[in-house]
Amino acid sequence: YLGDSDYFPVPVSELMDSTYLAERIKDFNFYRITPGISSGIINVYEPGETTHYSVVDKDRNAVAVTTTLNDSFGSRVVVAGSGFFLNNEMDDFSIKPGFRNLFGLTGGKANAIEPGKRMLSSMTPSIIEKDGELYFVLGSPGGSRIITTVFQVILNVINNDMTLPDAVSAPRFHHQGIPDTLFYEYPRISGPAMEALRQMNYFLIPVESMGRVNAILVNGSTLAGAADPRGDDGAAGF
Repeated sequence: YLGDSDYFPVPVSELMDSTYLAERIKDFNFYRITPGISSGIINVYEPGETTHYSVVDKDRNAVAVTTTLNDSFGSRVVVAGSGFFLNNEMDDFSIKPGFRNLFGLTGGKANAIEPGKRMLSSMTPSIIEKDGELYFVLGSPGGSRIITTVFQVILNVINNDMTLPDAVSAPRFHHQGIPDTLFYEYPRISGPAMEALRQMNYFLIPVESMGRVNAILVNGSTLAGAADPRGDDGAAGF
């Protein structure tokens, strides 16, 4: 069902239904992974061609922006007289069912190339409200790892009661189904945690870093900003 809903019937209400979700999780095992859909290693180099920034003004207007060239130097085409590259987001379409893109993501018919259609994207600029008021603004670059990166930071703040800098700095991991591989930040994650995952039959691949989150958290009358130490990002107030 992953595709542009203007071109492919995506049953959103059914997919979000609590009864359906309960049925899907019934056979989930916390102590052993389900046999993988596909095995093997995708040798992917994810260059820093995506940028995210978060902004909140004095009136609590908020903007979360993620913009990308996708691959290194995008389509390698510079617009004459402008000095900027065109992206190669066509890679986020499914060239054919079962074919992997630059980030190892496997697509299907729902994301097939059609004129005027929006391709899938992992970009996840996020604005979260609490009790009807602005609460949290964040996002990240990172290709297919963006969704898990942003989600883990949200969980760190809301579920784990971390401060914003700690939530952004905390170690991360990523699994996208295909390949059946758990990527994890080494040496941020190591030791007993890795051994426990091996016992559960996870296939583990270490990576140096994952994502670069820039976030703003609203705490009453104050704003807290955090820039990811994994990059050359920065936080500033005015």
